[in-house]
Amino acid sequence: MKLPVADLSVFFIYMLAIILFGISFSFRKRSSDDYVKGGGKIPSWAIGMSVFATFVSSISFLALPGKAYLSDWNGFVFSLSIPLAAILAVVFFVPLYRSLQSNSAYYYLEQRFGLWARIYASAFYLLTQIARMGAILYLLALPMNALLGWDISTIIILTGVSVTIYAMFGGIEAVIWTDAIQGIILIGGAIATVLVICFSIPGGAGEIFRIAEEQHKMSLGSFDFNFVESTFWLIFVYGLFINLQNFGIDQSYIQRYITARNNKEAVRSTLFGSLLYIPVSLLFFFIGTALFAYYQSMPGLLPEDLRGLENADKIYPYFIVNELPRGITGLLIASIFAAGMSTISTSINSSATVILTDHYKRYIKKNLSAGGEMKVLLVSSLIMGSTGIGAALLLNGVTSALDAWWALSSIFSGGILGLFLLGFISRKVTGKFAFVSVVTGILVICWMSLSPFFPAAWEGMKSTFHANLTIVLGTVTILFTGFVLTLLFSGRQVPVSK
Repeated sequence: MKLPVADLSVFFIYMLAIILFGISFSFRKRSSDDYVKGGGKIPSWAIGMSVFATFVSSISFLALPGKAYLSDWNGFVFSLSIPLAAILAVVFFVPLYRSLQSNSAYYYLEQRFGLWARIYASAFYLLTQIARMGAILYLLALPMNALLGWDISTIIILTGVSVTIYAMFGGIEAVIWTDAIQGIILIGGAIATVLVICFSIPGGAGEIFRIAEEQHKMSLGSFDFNFVESTFWLIFVYGLFINLQNFGIDQSYIQRYITARNNKEAVRSTLFGSLLYIPVSLLFFFIGTALFAYYQSMPGLLPEDLRGLENADKIYPYFIVNELPRGITGLLIASIFAAGMSTISTSINSSATVILTDHYKRYIKKNLSAGGEMKVLLVSSLIMGSTGIGAALLLNGVTSALDAWWALSSIFSGGILGLFLLGFISRKVTGKFAFVSVVTGILVICWMSLSPFFPAAWEGMKSTFHANLTIVLGTVTILFTGFVLTLLFSGRQVPVSK
């Protein structure tokens, strides 16, 4: 598919501008602390936009409209769980991490349970980020292949190298400021889509709501209580646990807390960024519903091979290329890249921080010079960016491997939330009890995550729970095991070091 020169120009100008802008931060004189924390100079609104951009990936940009086009707004319930998780974050997590005087989220776990907990959490965080970057780069390349007609591997390498360059040289300042710009472009692109649909569909916005109501497209799902179907309550609980993991133990978010000038600005940026995701995700779901109404009203505009619901994820890319005004198409393609690039740049920077703080300075050389720390951060960023590109290239064309990677990602990160909550909630749980609890929880997570890949002969051993309950049941297992072991075998109190 060949795009007009105007759209390609918008896209390439954006890509070049964002790379040069990110690199420009490397010309400032700064220490490794500035590279990791921004020197306390970044305003709270920019940090908040970065929190928001960390929430949104290119998958969200395309998958949420596809979900709404295919079914309803059940997935939006995930966003409704954010306020509760955000309140817990600003009341408990933000003050905790800002008081620890460490750039790493996992220093707390060492203080609470011992070195093994820090090694486990930080190592599995890095594995999770590799899986995350690989999956996002690959899934970003699929629609871009349809939009631009470029080779998938070329798109992966182009995107990955671009992000790695500015994330590596620019540090956290480059990541946050480019995130802020990309977040604004992303929102602008979504609003442009809604306006075009509303002004183009016969009957205007009223027709969209009429068709949506007639087809039950805005339903939030069943309010029944069960563990198999994607009900309102299942998605809400899943969203709550995922967001507690994000706010409580994900270095990508915690690094935003410590970047802020003070506690007040950290709270403000966390609330702003997290709560902004709610109306924006609603906008994405509305786009999917509006596209459904648009092509219901004018079915002749949709090619025969895209009319089946199994092609729901392809509708928005098709609309972007064929229905939007020239130039706006380029903006939307830039928005898709923006969503992916912001997530990947965050992973690169936070992973480099973890490598320096939790591994290099812990095991290799504790007393590094400022120049030595900067070298480790630069090399670590390059390694993580390159590894993410490599993971994406390995996934190219292997759909089943992609599903396996997401299952492994659940295994890598699922036990960390339970470990953190176990230490945060109870002062009596010892390191030994926590270790047994985590192993038990990971076994549950592995069973649920890998069940779809069990051979037919193991049918009776497969999990019957909804896949979204993996992190919920894994975390609950860790907490339950830790509390029971403490109740049965220990009566003494273990102080918490801060």
